[in-house]
Amino acid sequence: MECSCSSLLSSNSMETIYSTQFSSFKPLFDLKSIPKLTSFKGISAKASYDTCVRKKGLSSIDEQKLGAADLVYHVNGKINPSYLTRDLRILDGFDDEYGGVIVDSERLPANPNVFASMLRFSVSHWKAKEKKGIWLKLPVEKSDLVPVAVKQGFEYHHAEKGYVMLTYWLPEGPSMLPANASHQVGVGGFVVNDKNEVLVVQEKHCAPSFVGLWKIPTGFIDESEEIYAGAVREVKEETGIDTEFLEVVAFRHVHNVAFEKSDLFFICMLKPLSTRIIVDVHEIQAAKWMPLIEFVEQPFIQQDSMFKKVIDICIARLGGCYCGLSVHQLASRFDGKISTLYYNCIDN
Repeated sequence: MECSCSSLLSSNSMETIYSTQFSSFKPLFDLKSIPKLTSFKGISAKASYDTCVRKKGLSSIDEQKLGAADLVYHVNGKINPSYLTRDLRILDGFDDEYGGVIVDSERLPANPNVFASMLRFSVSHWKAKEKKGIWLKLPVEKSDLVPVAVKQGFEYHHAEKGYVMLTYWLPEGPSMLPANASHQVGVGGFVVNDKNEVLVVQEKHCAPSFVGLWKIPTGFIDESEEIYAGAVREVKEETGIDTEFLEVVAFRHVHNVAFEKSDLFFICMLKPLSTRIIVDVHEIQAAKWMPLIEFVEQPFIQQDSMFKKVIDICIARLGGCYCGLSVHQLASRFDGKISTLYYNCIDN
């Protein structure tokens, strides 16, 4: 039987031939004749084995009768079962900048048994390489791999609509991996026209205590969305009014709001660019321009110290007695990105 091989191990009774697609592989045991594998950032390091076992004195027919339990190879003089070679592969992945590994979620094996073997071998290999954290993203179509990873010590980190993220901290001691996001971010748009009227809405779905309350348009920031852009978008979606962001006039911080997460809520002063209201029928029961004094005198606002303070701040801003935080785009050498910095700038 002939094989094309990149490295060869011999013993008195057999020969095992390996071929690899990489140049840097190191199993847990010491195979000095086999090159080492490390994962490279931006490169999928893939290992595959074509193992040919040849016992002296056996015909090709005899070889075909050999089962996995019959196949063995020698490592430093010790006999090892060769069924290990079948799934003796490192999961494709990338080095992160903190000494950890990000497993390539697009190149995961579909078979849970194969995945289990590869994951076990990969974790051992990365431990030997003194890697730190492992990030394992499992898409929803491969959700049957989740219990396999959990059984091997991986922990839930967070989940989104299309995937679940699991982690494994390799060094001894407490995990230094960053925790899941701890906050949700909301915005409210305080919009006042030239008639001193406030743009207000009544929500279709709200707590019983809020039924009948006229409030400013509010909502959550989308992923990768700026605070100022989110405020403009929410006002447009709920009322159809186009606006221009002016300032962040205040923000609230509260804890254990939804799913035990904290909440940051930014009140933004916006300038109206249109007047015709078009209500979002899915979220909003009604919307209108309401005289400012009438809005302020609502019992709920008068009886709630925080809401009343927010309105007082907005009114002070309208009267020029208060300066909020405006938007400034600045580049930082720290991360090489353009960031949005909010600070007040008094116009002389």
